[in-house]
Amino acid sequence: MSHVTYKIVQHDGGWAYTVNGVFSEPFASHAAALGAARRVAAEQRVPGRTEAIEYETEDGKWHTETAAGSDRPETDVEDSA
Repeated sequence: MSHVTYKIVQHDGGWAYTVNGVFSEPFASHAAALGAARRVAAEQRVPGRTEAIEYETEDGKWHTETAAGSDRPETDVEDSA
């Protein structure tokens, strides 16, 4: 099972959360960014439907596989403030 950590950081004149180097939209306060990160982390753990997905790889080949709706990551929120 994978693990996703949302980190609260100062960003763009306000606050944001970041995951793997990608920033959320800026929030005016630390509390707002923390609340948003907690909501997103909780949503990430909610199971979905098992579905077939198709995608093309860099070499131009198409693949079909089943994405299990129960395969959700563990999440947490890290507050650096």
